[in-house]
Amino acid sequence: SAKMVPVRAACVFLSLAPLLVLGVPPIWTQPEQVHLSYPGVPGSMVVTWTTFNKTESKVEYSFLGGRHFEMTANGDATLFVDSGEEQRHMYIHRVTLTGLKPAAAYVYHCGSDKGWSDAFFFAALNDSTNFSPRFALYGDLGNENPQSLARLQKETQLGMYDAILHIGDFAYDMHEDNARIGDEFMRQIESIAAYVPYMTCPGNHEATYNFSNYRNRFTMPGQTESLWYSWNLGSAHIISFSTEVYFYLEFGLELLFKQYEWLKKDLEEANRPENRAVRPWIITMGHRPMYCSDDDQDDCTMFDSYVRLGRKDTKPPAPGLEDLFYRYGVDLELWAHEHTYERLWPVYGYKVYNGSKEQPYVNPKAPVHIVTGSAGCREKTDMFNPNPKDWSAFRSTDYGYTRMQVVNTTHIYLEQVSDDQYGKVIDSIWVVKESHGFSAWF
Repeated sequence: SAKMVPVRAACVFLSLAPLLVLGVPPIWTQPEQVHLSYPGVPGSMVVTWTTFNKTESKVEYSFLGGRHFEMTANGDATLFVDSGEEQRHMYIHRVTLTGLKPAAAYVYHCGSDKGWSDAFFFAALNDSTNFSPRFALYGDLGNENPQSLARLQKETQLGMYDAILHIGDFAYDMHEDNARIGDEFMRQIESIAAYVPYMTCPGNHEATYNFSNYRNRFTMPGQTESLWYSWNLGSAHIISFSTEVYFYLEFGLELLFKQYEWLKKDLEEANRPENRAVRPWIITMGHRPMYCSDDDQDDCTMFDSYVRLGRKDTKPPAPGLEDLFYRYGVDLELWAHEHTYERLWPVYGYKVYNGSKEQPYVNPKAPVHIVTGSAGCREKTDMFNPNPKDWSAFRSTDYGYTRMQVVNTTHIYLEQVSDDQYGKVIDSIWVVKESHGFSAWF
C-alpha cells in the first residue's frame, strides 16, 4: 500500500488547486474599455478608458505607417464609485489629443508604465465644411442579443464610418451586477469605439442612480456630463440631448428647463446667417421619439407626447420640443427607444408636409423623423400597430441599424440595414433641400 501515498498526496494537492487559482487577482492597472469621442474642436480627439486601480493616464500615438508611438499626450483619471451595494471603484481616464492633421490616420495605445492597451488606429476628423461624413446610427444595443454588433465591428474596422451615433440605451443596463454589465458592454463596443468617435445621448435604461454610469463612462463635448451638447461635422450641425428630463422629474425639473434654454440658444447660434450658410443641415438626436406607430403605449404612441408637446402637470408647465425644432428649421430628427425601424413623412403637428407628391423628401415642408432602435438587446424587437397614422412612411421589425451620409449642403442620404437579412439595405431615401431654416417650410 506504500504505492498509494503519492496518489493520496496528489489528491489533497488537487483539492487545494481551486483555492490557489482564486489567489491570483486580476491586473487592475491594465487599461480596458477603450473608446474615442470627438470633443468638438477641430484637430482633436478624446481617448477614454478604464482601470480598476489608479495609474497615470497616457496616450502614445503616431501617424499610421510611421514609427510607432513617437508622440505622447497626458490626461487624468476620475474615480467613479458605482452606487450598487459593492460600491465598486473604477478610474475613468481621459486624454485629449490635439493638433491632429485633418483626415490623417493615426495609430495609438493608452495606459501607463503599469499596463498598455492594444494598439488601435483612427482617422482624425476632417474639419472642412466640404467633407461628406458617413455615420452608423442606432439605439438600444445590449450585451445579450447584440444582433447588429458583429456587422458594425467589421464595417467600422473597414473604414466605412467617420462617427457612430448611439441614440441611448446601452448594455441593459450599465448599473446591473454592480456595474459589471456596464464594464462588459464597454469592452464589447471597444472593437467599434476605439476606431471611430462614438457619440452618445442618454436613454431611459441609463436612469438608475441619476444616470451615473452614463455620465461617468462617456466623454462628450460641452460641460454637461454628456447629457446635452452639439458639434459640427461636414455641412451638419449635430445636436444631442436628453429626452429623459421629461420623464425622470425626481432628478430635477430644473434640468428640463436648463436643457430647453440651452437648446434654444444653440439653435439660435446655428441659425446665425454666417453659420447656417456653411452648416445648413441641423440634425438632432434624442432617445424617445415624438412619433412612432408601435403598439406599446410608449410616449410616442400618444398624441400628447411629452417630448413633442411638453408637460402641463409641472409647475411651471414644461415646453415640448416640436415647436422649438420647427421654429429653428431643424432638418432631420433621429430617435431610438422603439425596438423597430420607422421612417416618417415630413411631419409637424401630426400633419404630413411632403415636398411634393412625387418627391416627398425634396424640399420637405417640415422636419424628417427616423426612429432606429432595433440594434439588438435582451428585450427583443417591438410590434407595430396594424393601423399606422398617415405620417408613417416605412417600417420594419428586423434587427438592424441606419447609415447616413451628409453628402453636401443640399443632399443627405439615409439607408436602413437589416441584420436579419444578412446586411441587405431594406429602405433608403435622399433628403434634398435647396434652402434651410424656418423660411424653407413655406
